[in-house]
Amino acid sequence: MRILEIREKAVPIKSSISNAYIDFTKMTASIVAIVTDVVKNGKRVVGYGFNSNGRYAPSGILRERFIPRLLEAEPNDYLNEEGTNLDPHKIWDILMTGEKPGGHGERSVAVGTLDMAVWDAIAKIEEKPLYQLLAERYRGEQPDDKVFVYAAGGYYQPGKGYKELQNEMQGYLNLGYSVVKMKIGNSLEEDLRRIEAVLEVVPSGQSLAVDANGRFDLETAIKYAEALEPYNLFWYEEAGDPLDYELQAELSKHYKNPMATGENLFSMQDARNLIRYGGMKSDRDYLQFDCALSYGLVEYMRILDMLKEYGWSPRRCIPHGGHQMSLNIAAGLGLGGNESYPGVFEPFGGFADHIPVENGYVGLPDVPGIGFETKAPLIKLLRSLAE
Repeated sequence: MRILEIREKAVPIKSSISNAYIDFTKMTASIVAIVTDVVKNGKRVVGYGFNSNGRYAPSGILRERFIPRLLEAEPNDYLNEEGTNLDPHKIWDILMTGEKPGGHGERSVAVGTLDMAVWDAIAKIEEKPLYQLLAERYRGEQPDDKVFVYAAGGYYQPGKGYKELQNEMQGYLNLGYSVVKMKIGNSLEEDLRRIEAVLEVVPSGQSLAVDANGRFDLETAIKYAEALEPYNLFWYEEAGDPLDYELQAELSKHYKNPMATGENLFSMQDARNLIRYGGMKSDRDYLQFDCALSYGLVEYMRILDMLKEYGWSPRRCIPHGGHQMSLNIAAGLGLGGNESYPGVFEPFGGFADHIPVENGYVGLPDVPGIGFETKAPLIKLLRSLAE
């Protein structure tokens, strides 16, 4: 078998939402298709991938560096020993040939995008859902049959007041979510009013997480911590710059409830520095590394191995991104859950069209690959690459 072609396209994420740092009105994403010569059930196997939200389409480096490297490789360089399927670890090594360590930039996003498509193709060739393949190959057991998901929303939008925010959060509860998340970071006084408005709707503080998107300096982060602690929230997320481990470590001394961070750390080394120096507590806090932004599942498994060495359970990992790739990883490798974006970042956010969220958990479709085929608007977009 061999890879015949790799196609890429930048597509817009049209949204009026914003967080404390950026708006998403001009955000883009790369979609990729890896076309193989394998035929299953009369159809050529094509693996699809895309980059997770929050980073722009890495089209330039995909087309200039990473796609040509893989296409120039001989099949023996990227196939498994039997020659029957792709080897994701070999492919990762090919993609990173000639790349210096450190300074990850957007290349981690580019590699993560291709890695997603590789795993989609691998599972389709094996004719198994990716979560099943991962559980069998790396855990030696059955996957989780459902995954905890929380609804990430509460963005700043023009004309969005307290009532609209409450209606949004009530809508997530009506969809079956048990935990919702909202943005903070504009001003403490205003954010406390917004939080209290949401707490009138959700069952308790344990049903609400807040996310500052790295907005605060240490002084502001501590002020927020002192004000937030009495609410007993599900978590306080990414208070300061994601690479400011000293800030995170100091903040941990001032806030006793769960914190979460990691979505903007894009390598095993960065994740390890967070664990070494960030003051994170393995029995309290949550880690949000997103494989689609951080060199893909191959690198994510290195992160999980590192966490095990430091005494962290994979159940403390709840990835950022709200996409089906992380959902498969959560079920297959036994993570603690996954983010969800109901109605946001479409068509990339969300899961199978026909599987509802129930009591905060969602099931997975029984189809080969990642499951993009069960999300109609997304597979229509992805298939446009292979036509």
